[in-house]
Amino acid sequence: MRVLNKGLVGALFLSLAALLSGCNEQSAEQQTVQRAMAIESGEECHLCGMLIGNFPGPKGQLYERGHQGSKKFCSTRDLFAYLLDPEHTHNVQSVFVHDMAVTPWDHPDDETFIDGRQAWYVLGSSRKGAMGPTLASFKHKTDAEAFASQYGGKLASFSEVTLERLSHGH
Repeated sequence: MRVLNKGLVGALFLSLAALLSGCNEQSAEQQTVQRAMAIESGEECHLCGMLIGNFPGPKGQLYERGHQGSKKFCSTRDLFAYLLDPEHTHNVQSVFVHDMAVTPWDHPDDETFIDGRQAWYVLGSSRKGAMGPTLASFKHKTDAEAFASQYGGKLASFSEVTLERLSHGH
């Protein structure tokens, strides 16, 4: 009976190890799949339906649990309006925005997408995006500070952007 228990414990341990490694592989696979995708001509904003490529300023995209592909937005403002909605917040897995320090404002390059949760944002600047005010996004805080000193606005990290700040522009 004692040998059987050791064998059973060993088998359970191996099964658990295989299960956990499978979860890790899935997470790694999921992370590689969840990357910023190019915004194609004619693609519409997930929030407002406007053509994304027709507007200046940083764009955004995100992945949600239970949905295939990314949801793309014509502006960082629309991106935050969507992801800060309590109905969506808990499902958001990955967020991407343009690093505006390395791409032109009028036509952001899709090769410059960065992790939106690590980005710095400038709210309330004089630069406009789709439908007016937007959040300028930057990989480095120093770039966000330089932008704010030139175009006005207040700095915020990802977690500091709230619906209230979004609606007031600061």
